[in-house]
Amino acid sequence: MARLNSFYFPADYWPSLVGDTALLKGNEARHMLTVLRTETEQTVRLFDGIGRDGLFRVKEISNKRALLEAVQLNQHPKPKDGITLAIGWGKSKQRNYLFEKLVEFQADGVIFWNARRSQGHLPETPKDSWKDKCLQAAKQCGNMFIPTIETTNEGLNGLIKLARNYDHCFLAWESDDATKPLSPMSMKNGNSLVVIGPEGGLETNEASKLIDGNFSPVTLGDSILRWETAATYCLSLNWYARQA
Repeated sequence: MARLNSFYFPADYWPSLVGDTALLKGNEARHMLTVLRTETEQTVRLFDGIGRDGLFRVKEISNKRALLEAVQLNQHPKPKDGITLAIGWGKSKQRNYLFEKLVEFQADGVIFWNARRSQGHLPETPKDSWKDKCLQAAKQCGNMFIPTIETTNEGLNGLIKLARNYDHCFLAWESDDATKPLSPMSMKNGNSLVVIGPEGGLETNEASKLIDGNFSPVTLGDSILRWETAATYCLSLNWYARQA
């Protein structure tokens, strides 16, 4: 069977049984009807971003809306040994790249935080466009889960508070004091939080505070990496750990 066109459908309205209907509207319906020119009786795939997807038959089409009937419904378990990145905020054109890689590597999420060397204004709440970018990536790669996106204006204190929710906490640090490499095995058997500094890097007293807050300092190698490269590297290590 050819790959079906995929569309996001909110979890709050997800049908319970085969034969139930789902009303697709808004941008997703516009994309289905106007861009892809989907017609009645065609079969499409819907997913809710938290582990459910299914096959749906288009029953009725109206102005910017489509009524679909559930033909097959699936529930997928959440991947084990997940990873969340905590990235120091900065002015960067690479954030969209990050959102794509979070989805492709099936990460749990990302947290943006203010570091001393952060540049620009950290939004109080995540932007809708960030989630939209994740949704588009999920349609391309088939990931059932949309990563969570959070912001915290509490700085280091906020990260230390959040660390209580994770089994493993790491600080990716460009320092001679960080000698143990981050490895796939270190991220197995639990969920991991990995802190990455902003474009200008972390100050020593920031790193010390995180280490005192039970973050283990790790090195990503002897090359100084851009933050987006460091993020992708950490995601790929966790991906490998879950494939082994």
